[in-house]
Amino acid sequence: MRPQILTLLLPIALVSCASGSGSTTGASNGPGSSAVVGGPNLPATSYDYVAYAVTNLPTQYSANAPGNVAGADNTPPANPITNAGATLGRVLFYDKRLSANDSVSCGSCHQQAHGFSDPHRLSLGFQGGNTTRHAMGLANAKFYARGHFFWDERASTLEEQVLQPIQNSVEMGMTLPQLETKLAGLTYYPPLFQAAFGSPVITQDRIARALAQFVRSLVSYQSKYDQAFKVAPGAPPNFAAVLTPQELQGLQLFGPANGVGRTLRCDQCHGTPAHIAANVENNGLDAVPVDLGAGGGRFKVPSLRNVALRAPFMHDGRFANLDAVIEHYNSGVQDSPNLSPRLRAGGTPAGAAQRLNLSTEEKDALVAFLNTLTDNPMQADPKFANPF
Repeated sequence: MRPQILTLLLPIALVSCASGSGSTTGASNGPGSSAVVGGPNLPATSYDYVAYAVTNLPTQYSANAPGNVAGADNTPPANPITNAGATLGRVLFYDKRLSANDSVSCGSCHQQAHGFSDPHRLSLGFQGGNTTRHAMGLANAKFYARGHFFWDERASTLEEQVLQPIQNSVEMGMTLPQLETKLAGLTYYPPLFQAAFGSPVITQDRIARALAQFVRSLVSYQSKYDQAFKVAPGAPPNFAAVLTPQELQGLQLFGPANGVGRTLRCDQCHGTPAHIAANVENNGLDAVPVDLGAGGGRFKVPSLRNVALRAPFMHDGRFANLDAVIEHYNSGVQDSPNLSPRLRAGGTPAGAAQRLNLSTEEKDALVAFLNTLTDNPMQADPKFANPF
């Protein structure tokens, strides 16, 4: 039987994942054990990550959904989401002890209140240094079919990606052997690893698997946009019953086209109901890219879920708000040899960089629609919150 994690008798307030050191009270490690100073506050019964992110996904995330969202799932057979594994991953995600000086966690740069991104243009590492790129939002990482991660896709799997910030000399400053030893010396970790993997042994592979399980559990499907799929279960989504006229205009502009007005086909890059891409793209930020990304100024296209919470935008955080992002696509796309054909006139490689000539009304409608993708319940869900 897996050991049960007991809750504290004394309540502890959840703190911001960007705040200072953790609380001085913590969770018990098992029946009869004493509270661990600085340990996590976990419920007696684990949150059900499997039901939330796997078995009870709504119809828009099923195999029959447009674009087959389920077919984009990058979960490897060897590392399915489990409740104990995602619970361990949540603790690891928010534990500042994963950094060399106990000052930074994964959650410091991927903050729940900000769509699991960072409100700062660049994030601060464990010694106060800046990261080289803006922190990407994590919602719907599970549904990126290519399975590669970081803006430049240098990590071939999520399991590989989650270990790299820990080892980065600016971000967290640890080596993996140091991390294994450090976590083994914290009394609350062996029972969590026992529950997740059947033994208390702490290894870098298990750390990676648990963190990846937690990140894959961050599925967004409770936004205003999603309510349209509930109006008549089994029928096409009824957006007219849920969205305002302005939001509906924004949806029509966003795409796909439905024959009632102008469409920009933004959905060609931010596709399926998960609003996530299938490739890397050069989106015309610079005629001569300084940061080559995945090559030629191409970058991974993030999901638009919770995008209104994730300012600033782009890999370098250059745009302060959604208005600036839309204006870029309206009038600021820069021509370069690798510019996505989708951003050229006529959608062909020979076309000029597009100029959309949007009206103020159309720009406002697009912003209004993008705000319907905000999943407020997800931002307040305790299963995704800082347990320290």
